Amino acid sequence: MKIIWHGHSSFSIIFSNKKILIDPFFTGNPAFGNQDKNKIISGLTHIALTHGHGDHVGDTVNIAKETEAQIIANADLCSYLKTKGLSDFNQGNTGGTIVFDDFSITFVQAHHSSASLDESGISHSLGHSNGLVFHIKGDKTVYHMGDTDIFGDMSLIEELHKPDVGLVPIGDRFTMGGAVAALSCRRFFNFKKIIPCHFGTFPIIENSADKFIEAMEDDADKVKVLSAGESIKL
Repeated sequence: MKIIWHGHSSFSIIFSNKKILIDPFFTGNPAFGNQDKNKIISGLTHIALTHGHGDHVGDTVNIAKETEAQIIANADLCSYLKTKGLSDFNQGNTGGTIVFDDFSITFVQAHHSSASLDESGISHSLGHSNGLVFHIKGDKTVYHMGDTDIFGDMSLIEELHKPDVGLVPIGDRFTMGGAVAALSCRRFFNFKKIIPCHFGTFPIIENSADKFIEAMEDDADKVKVLSAGESIKL
């Protein structure tokens, strides 16, 4: 398995003949840099979305139309994207699991909001915000927390899914900050590898993973801080 960070909360997970792109926020993302979008979406099979905010839905509509990748998302978000001309969805909701031949995705809680602004600037709810757990047959289990605060039922996510890899928001302001994110990892999970995200994008959020690494203390060696476009093989 290979995981690539594209900046903010966007990742590619590549295994066997599958290529899943999570929260593809490319256009307008200062952290995206000079990555090759065409290379990222080449061979794409699925787009998985944690929630409906613009810095997570991002370029989904254009990428889906260009690649015909199937969208995996909360049912309310799928209904919204249908109005944008998309049609190939595999929809779910909190607690549900979508099973494929060689992987599955479970929608778990995230403490956050999910909405979109229309052309008049009015906000419309797009259902729940979620974390996504990827169980990959014969490989690692990956948990993308989405945008979230810490919550006690993270212990149930560990009990039910036992994720090996955590993709963890640390930027503060809109998600957990570094110290709280570290507490969530150390108290509730037995991650083998932790990749921080949702930092370094805008001045209003943390610009580095330093506070997170410091708060991880003796478990800091589990953390792998990627640069935008950098990958890790697991």
